[in-house]
Amino acid sequence: MKAHEDTPPGTTRQTTASSPVSSAISVVMPILNEETHLAESVAAVLAQEVDGDIEVVLAVGPSQDQTMEVAQRLAAADPRVTVIANPSGRTPDALNAALGVARHPVIARVDGHGILSPRYLQTALETLAQTGAANVGGIMDAVGVTAFEKAVALAMKSPVGVGGARFKLGGEAGESETVYLGVFRREWLERVGGYDSRFTRAQDWEMNFRIRQQGGVVWFTPDLKVEYRPRGSFRALARQYLEYGRWRRVVARQHSGSINLRYLAPPAATAAIAAGAVGGLWWRPLWVIPGGYLSAITLAGAVISRGAPAPVAVRVAPVLATMHLTWGYGFLTSRINLADDVSTDTPQAPLPDPTGPIT
Repeated sequence: MKAHEDTPPGTTRQTTASSPVSSAISVVMPILNEETHLAESVAAVLAQEVDGDIEVVLAVGPSQDQTMEVAQRLAAADPRVTVIANPSGRTPDALNAALGVARHPVIARVDGHGILSPRYLQTALETLAQTGAANVGGIMDAVGVTAFEKAVALAMKSPVGVGGARFKLGGEAGESETVYLGVFRREWLERVGGYDSRFTRAQDWEMNFRIRQQGGVVWFTPDLKVEYRPRGSFRALARQYLEYGRWRRVVARQHSGSINLRYLAPPAATAAIAAGAVGGLWWRPLWVIPGGYLSAITLAGAVISRGAPAPVAVRVAPVLATMHLTWGYGFLTSRINLADDVSTDTPQAPLPDPTGPIT
C-alpha cells in the first residue's frame, strides 16, 4: 500500500493488506424529500450481488412530499428494508439513528438520490479486505436529466468546477482525505463515535478526518461508482454550495491542518472579484479583476461543454460561477459556531455493538 501525502502528521496508519472483513452489510440512508428518486435508489441497493446478507435502513425526515409513503411501501414489499423516523430531518442525525438499528459489521452510506453501480457493494467489501482500510469509496458520477442538470454534471466533472477532488473526477486508487459516501468497517465508526451531529454539512469530510487522525485509512478507488442526480435549478445549486462553503469553514476552524490551497481558492477569488467590482467605482482599472474572471469562466464553460447541445452549453459558465462564488461567499461569511464545551476531536456517544465482530 503506497503512502499518501494526505495522512495527518504524527499518526500511525492502522492497516493490514488482505485484512478479513465480514460479508454482511447494512446500508444506511438519510432520506428527506426524495420521493422522485428513492424507489430507484433502493432498488439499486437491493439488486446488489454480495456474498452475505444485505439490509437497508431508511431514516426518513419530515418531508414535504410523499417520501415517507414511498419508504413504507418499499419496506412492506421487502423484509430487508427498515424505516425509522428522523424527526430533526438533519443528515447526521439520520445517519446516527440508522447506525443505531443497523445489524451488520460493515456499514455503507447511500443517499436517496444516488444509484449504486452493479457490484458496488461486493467491490467495496473486496477493497476493504485487500487494503485494510477503515472506509472505502469511489466516484460521484453526476448524471443529469434536464439541460440544467446536465450542465451541472459537466461542471462537477471538471477540475475547473471542483478543483482536484478525485471522488468527482476519478483518478488512481489510493489513500485520500475523503471519499463520496463510504463503506466502513463498523469498528471504525465505533472508534471515532460515528457522525458528529453538529455538522449539518461536511459531516463525511469531518468524520474521515477523525478516522485519519486515529490512524485509519480512507481509500479511494475508481472501481466504485455512484450515479448522482444534480440540483435542478440555480437557486437550489446556489443554496447547496453556499452551505458547502459555510460548513467547510467550520471544519477548518475545528480541525487545524484540515485546510489547503484548493479549498482557499474559491473564497480568495470571491473576495478579489468583489473588491475589484466595488473598487472599480473609484479606480476603473480594478474592473479588470471581475472582467478577467468573467472572460476565464466563459472560456472554461465553452471548453467543458464542447459538443454538448446548445441548451446545456449556454448554462455551463453560469453554473461554474454559481458554484465558485456561492461556495466562496459561504466560506467567507460563515458564522456557525459549535458548542465550546464539546470537541470533535473526542468521540461522540458510542454506537450499539454489531451482531458479530469483523472477522
